[in-house]
Amino acid sequence: MAEQTRLAVISVDYRLAPEHLFPAGPDDCETAARWLVKHAATEFGTERLLIGGESAGAHLSVVTLLRLRDRHGLKGAFRAAHLLFGPYDLSMTPSQRSFGTERLLSNTDTLRRTYETVTPGMEAEQRRDPDISPLFADLTGLPAARVVVGTQDPLLDDSLFLAARWQAAGAPVHLGVVAGAMHGFTLFPLTTTEREQRRERDFLAATGR
Repeated sequence: MAEQTRLAVISVDYRLAPEHLFPAGPDDCETAARWLVKHAATEFGTERLLIGGESAGAHLSVVTLLRLRDRHGLKGAFRAAHLLFGPYDLSMTPSQRSFGTERLLSNTDTLRRTYETVTPGMEAEQRRDPDISPLFADLTGLPAARVVVGTQDPLLDDSLFLAARWQAAGAPVHLGVVAGAMHGFTLFPLTTTEREQRRERDFLAATGR
């Protein structure tokens, strides 16, 4: 990706559950993002920053943007967000709850267990805290975004709802809904994956200039 988009790529080795519970992961991403805002020009020769990720990485990207805005007054530090099939409501959207037991990398039970592992002892209402479930946050002041999800992903509603609220808050959104694609489809050598990766590279290259 770095070679094809001519971008420097920084990957955050954030702490994982169950060894490290919430908010360890978001704290690490917030720290890394603040460092990048301060040092990108010196270390990488540019202040044009993008943020994004897949699945949990997409969730953490949105949480990080909100923390930068709300805790540090940093608006516009990142030019765009690239968000692939993220969980944005850890109290579980309708598509998460109704997906059932079919194992397409993820399903209703695996998602529920994941949320219980990361935020043990919390009830659904507590998981609607915007710092945990960014779908419930005020999304004003966020950058342009590209949001991608497959129709066979239990997180379908998360992306649809987030894209709608993101756009309503005033930022441009490119929503990509991939017919027949399951959660994490970009991990597999599919024609759909190749097509999505081309679109991803085009978006990142264009917004990173």
